[in-house]
Amino acid sequence: MTDKTRIGTTDLWVNRIGLGANAVGGHNVYGSLGEPEGKALVHAAIDLGIDFFDTAFIYGPERSEILIGEAVAEAGARDRVVLATKGAYRFVDGGVVFDNSPAFLTQCVEDSLRRLQTDCIDLFYIHQPDEATPKYEAVGALKRLKEAGKIRAIGVSNFSLAQLKEANRDGHVDVIQNLYNLFQREAEGEMLPFCESRGIAYIPYFPLAAGLLGGRYDAAMGFTDFRAEHPLFTGENYRENLARVEALRPIAADHGVEVAHIALAWCLTRPAIEVIIPGAKSAAQLQSNLKTDRVRLSAAELATIDGIFARD
Repeated sequence: MTDKTRIGTTDLWVNRIGLGANAVGGHNVYGSLGEPEGKALVHAAIDLGIDFFDTAFIYGPERSEILIGEAVAEAGARDRVVLATKGAYRFVDGGVVFDNSPAFLTQCVEDSLRRLQTDCIDLFYIHQPDEATPKYEAVGALKRLKEAGKIRAIGVSNFSLAQLKEANRDGHVDVIQNLYNLFQREAEGEMLPFCESRGIAYIPYFPLAAGLLGGRYDAAMGFTDFRAEHPLFTGENYRENLARVEALRPIAADHGVEVAHIALAWCLTRPAIEVIIPGAKSAAQLQSNLKTDRVRLSAAELATIDGIFARD
């Protein structure tokens, strides 16, 4: 791997390719692994030098954090890895609500500390905004936890630009994790420039557009999960999107990698994006993800890619 990179203005330094760990114990997330396989995946990632793990309370729920905590402890690797997790989901009467109240977020952090078997969470995100809590008050609670040594960096996720501005009123937001990929580039309008101007790191989720940018789908592919009704995967849109993905193959061939590596490497050329957290379900996929780190796209290649995936 290349030298480590800093996440925004935090004191967190990691390799550019991390692991989005929703398949580890994420039994309520499509494509989760069995628990022994999930722990083995974390061990394999550590062995490969992956040092940034992104999870959340809601993956499982709880099981992802627990399995990652166990695997990191078994490997004796806590001082070598950066752990990111998220909270804000609260179960009420058999359903789920989002709660950003300071008291609930404080409890979320305490519970995640226990599940991850650590005394400090490196990066804690408010996973979803609620409708009631002023966002700066929610972030203020995390700032107090940071001052108490419970967390090292403050993140938000799924926040709009207006919500991010409110959350960052006092300048305490370090990271935002939101949707971004070659097909879904809305963040380029105002969000990414705002983050760059404030030193807020942007970590994209779904960087491969739920697999569409992996280069392994075709027109005959059928979907039974959320993709079955998603505009990217339906009708003429889907066929056109497959053609766009195919147009990346010559660039991938020139670099000796797969289409997915080009799509991921492109993300790393964007302002405010220093790291990515692609998912994986096997050691082979982990090794494949790491190939992204050797891709350096030229200005001409970036112009070609922007032409293929021009924003509407």
